[in-house]
Amino acid sequence: MKVILTSDVKPLGGRGTLVDVKDGYANNYLLPNRLAVAATPGAMKQLEQQQSAKKRKQAEEVANAQDVATQLEETTIRVMAKAGGNGRLFGTVTNAQVADALHQQIGVAIDRHKIELKDGIKALGTYPVEIRLGNNVIAKSAVQVVALK
Repeated sequence: MKVILTSDVKPLGGRGTLVDVKDGYANNYLLPNRLAVAATPGAMKQLEQQQSAKKRKQAEEVANAQDVATQLEETTIRVMAKAGGNGRLFGTVTNAQVADALHQQIGVAIDRHKIELKDGIKALGTYPVEIRLGNNVIAKSAVQVVALK
């Protein structure tokens, strides 16, 4: 019997998967527990619509991430920090500070965990940074650390 899973079932597969199982397993376990529905023509059509909507949404997310990546690569992120006379910082510039600066300068909210600094920034200057925007989209930008006046 062919069924469409409505939730993840460990040995069979994930939600929205079309699987072929024995009639007894489907009638006695999957269907009564609402883990699957019978693969009728109407259910198949609904599954196809859901999959096409999911693909459209993913394509839209990738396009949005690429737009943000282009915007990030064109800008230099300025972070203000307290520094001594020799250019050494009092502390370290963190991912959270870079995320806050991005939000203030560009208006794009990015999670601090998606910002990758090679080493901790402990001196004034310009440093490369990678920002993972999801869907295999990575933006390479620069962080310019400027002393507070």
